[in-house]
Amino acid sequence: MAQAADIDRPQNHTMSALEWSMLLALTMLWGGSFFFNGVTVKELPTFTVVVGRVALAAVVLYAVSRAMGHKIPHSRRLWAAFFAMGLLNNVVPFSLIVWGQSHIGSGLASILNATTPLFTVIIAHWCTSDERMTPGRLTGVMIGFAGVAVMIGSDLIGMLGPDMSLGFVAQCACLAAAISYGFAGVYGRRFRDMGLTPLSTATGQVVASSVILVPVMLVVDQPWTLPMPSFAAISALCAVAILSTALAYILYFRILATAGATNLLLVTFLMPVCAIFLGILFLDEILLTKHLVGMALIGMGLIAIDGRPLRYFRALKEDTV
Repeated sequence: MAQAADIDRPQNHTMSALEWSMLLALTMLWGGSFFFNGVTVKELPTFTVVVGRVALAAVVLYAVSRAMGHKIPHSRRLWAAFFAMGLLNNVVPFSLIVWGQSHIGSGLASILNATTPLFTVIIAHWCTSDERMTPGRLTGVMIGFAGVAVMIGSDLIGMLGPDMSLGFVAQCACLAAAISYGFAGVYGRRFRDMGLTPLSTATGQVVASSVILVPVMLVVDQPWTLPMPSFAAISALCAVAILSTALAYILYFRILATAGATNLLLVTFLMPVCAIFLGILFLDEILLTKHLVGMALIGMGLIAIDGRPLRYFRALKEDTV
C-alpha cells in the first residue's frame, strides 16, 4: 500500500466501469503481494525478499518513466524527500511485513495491514492542519482498534516476558508497518506541490528504497551464501516486484488522478479478502474465528471513517421527507 489513507482530497465521484475494473485489479495485485510474500519467505530471508521486490520494481518503473518521457529530477531536495518517503513507505513496512509473514499467515498479515487508515487518521490529526479528527473518524478508529484487540488481545495475556511468542511479535510487526504507512501517507502530501508526475514520484521512492536496502541485504543476509531458491520462490519474487509493486503503483496513481483518494480507500476494504482467499486456497492457511471477527470490526471502523454509507442514508432520508 502507498499513501492509501490520504483520504480527504477533493476528488471524489461515482466511478466509471473502467475505474472499478482498475480498482479491482489493484485489489488483487496488493492482496496478492501477501500471497507472494508467503511463498518467498519459505526459502529467502527478509531483506533479500524486500530488495528483490523494490529493486526489480525500480528497474521496471524507471523503464516505463523513460518510455513515457518522464524525467527523473536531480534536485537534492527532491531526492531527500524520495529517501524519506522510500524509508516510510517501502523500507520499513515491507521489511516488517515480510518478516512478520515468516511467522504468521498471509491472511492475518493483510487484515492487520488494513489498519493503516486507522493510524493515518490519528497521525494526520496531529501532523496536519486540514485533516482533523471528527466524531465519525474517532468512532471508526475506536471500532477498528477494538477489532485489533479481538485478534491479538488474547495472545497478549501470558505472553509478556521471556515466553512471548514469535506469532505475537509478528502481529505487532505488521501493525508497526501499518503505522509506517500512515506516516508515509501524511508525508507524501508534500509531493503534490513539487511539480512531479505521480509516476516519477513512485519511481523515485523505489529507487531510493533500493539504495537504502541493498547494503543492508549484503551485510545481513549475505545472499551469495544462500542455497538456490526454487522456481516457485523466484517466480513469486518477480510477481511481487512487477505486479504487486510496479504495476500496482501505476494503477494506484492512475486511479488517484481520476477517481480520487477517497475512492481508493475501497482497496483497504477489499484487499484482505483477496489475500485470505489465496492463502487458504494455495498456502493451506487457516483463519480463526477471532481473526474474522476482528476483520469485521476493522471493516466497520473503515466504513465509519470513510463516511459514505452514512452520507448515502442521510441523502436517502432527505429525499423521502
